[in-house]
Amino acid sequence: MVPSNRVLVWLAQRLGELTPQPAVPVSVIPVPPSGLPRAAAEALRDAVGGEYVDEDPTARLAHAGGQSYSDLLRRRLGHHVVVPDAIVWPATHDEVAAILAVASDHGIAVIPYGGGTSVVGGVEPQRGQHEAVVTLDLSRMDRLLAVDEVSRTATFQPGVTGPRAEALLTGSRLTVGHVPQSFERATLGGYVATRSAGQASTGYGRIDDMVVALRVATPVGELRLGTGTPNAAGPDLRALFTGSEGTLGVLTELTLRVRPVPAARKYEMWAFPAFERGLDVIRMLVQDGMVPDVIRLSDEEETEATLALQGAKGRAAGLFARMRGARTPAFCVLGWEGSADAVRRRRRLVLPALQKSGAVWIGGRAGEAWRRHRFSGPHQRDALLDAGLLVETVETATSWSRLRELYAAVRRALRDTLASHGTPSLVLCHVSHIYPTGASLYFTVLARQLPGAEAAVEQWERAKAAANAAITAAGATISHHHAVGRAHAPYLEAEVGVAGVAVLSAVKSALDPRGILNPGALIPPPIPAQRTHASVRP
Repeated sequence: MVPSNRVLVWLAQRLGELTPQPAVPVSVIPVPPSGLPRAAAEALRDAVGGEYVDEDPTARLAHAGGQSYSDLLRRRLGHHVVVPDAIVWPATHDEVAAILAVASDHGIAVIPYGGGTSVVGGVEPQRGQHEAVVTLDLSRMDRLLAVDEVSRTATFQPGVTGPRAEALLTGSRLTVGHVPQSFERATLGGYVATRSAGQASTGYGRIDDMVVALRVATPVGELRLGTGTPNAAGPDLRALFTGSEGTLGVLTELTLRVRPVPAARKYEMWAFPAFERGLDVIRMLVQDGMVPDVIRLSDEEETEATLALQGAKGRAAGLFARMRGARTPAFCVLGWEGSADAVRRRRRLVLPALQKSGAVWIGGRAGEAWRRHRFSGPHQRDALLDAGLLVETVETATSWSRLRELYAAVRRALRDTLASHGTPSLVLCHVSHIYPTGASLYFTVLARQLPGAEAAVEQWERAKAAANAAITAAGATISHHHAVGRAHAPYLEAEVGVAGVAVLSAVKSALDPRGILNPGALIPPPIPAQRTHASVRP
């Protein structure tokens, strides 16, 4: 999906002249020889079959990190691209357990890999202090194992993608209903491992609300967690693995709460007179129990950018809103799902509050257009990078009482830092996950990309660090739904405290005593025990 000349002209007017930055051919990116010891390679082949252990440079390069701007930039420019020594594709829980045993015996780091959509360094093939690093690609583990239509649960292997999960459930007329922006590529195991939040989290809940039971392979043995119903049998150990990012074990089976496919869906667009007015209304809706399943409230700058990039249709929608009193409109998508009667009834509940606030109804066609084109952003990103744009996101969440302060602080940090590079920016924001106590903020940042790999990487890393510092200073969460990975790991202690990090480290030491699982992600890895099978390479 290539942005039109009109879009590029509008961006250049706001950000300055753009210099195209095409990606280098994949063939020129250097891939070092695999450092996987032969004995370890043979043991892995014995565990999963020879064809499912791949040391080919092409396969290894395809698993070089995730989808953050820094990841994409390094691969596009061939700059400091880190690749695993091999890719291993298990098909069963027992094969995953065998791989972990081999890795423990040989001092090999293991990076669990679902759809590869992490934007926080969660799948970087970092070996840490280990002999080598292999990526554990779970894409062969893509089966629906069981459906309990009475209890409304379904058990999947972790490599099932979002679209495949929905297809597998078609015959039972059930849905997972979890739809993050990474839906097309991300996996159910990845959702759980990162505590994902889908677009309908307000109505359906986050993924952690859906987890019923888990089966986990760890270097010290198997865990089966959850009995299907709430219980009081000590702390809920499922929570340790919901958000563990592959650092404590590998999820091999997931039982999730599912629900009937909605008979009706209604999405529509409204325009509030201002972002702050919209915040007041959606807070009231969620606190009074009248909340739609989907809420996405854009600030004035995101609304302006959206309308400008839509061309004539966008200009017409903006004019319509302004003529009805929304002089600086903040557009809001509202969506309801369920039975036709429930959708009508729940929609009627919110109309008085919307009308009292001065919100303007833009229409159902605009809401449905948003739903249909929900996943177009990721497809357009490469084209914007080709045009010479920095395109990245930052997300966080806090209480309602501190939300406005946080919103201003993060926008200021991003704008000021990028301006210090001589690159004016667009910092767009929306709220898409709301709770009685608070809400998320999701920022999209666009600026001219600095020429040269080193400068371009540093440009964003400085801006991201400034945003993270603002988030931490405000007492907000470092991540609402993108997880911690390696990008946010330095800030975790500020959120959970020294004792909290110590608890996570102790659990990791108990389950992963040699620190082979995803070293450097989420928590500092323990110092590996003395190796007995291979020496450390310099």
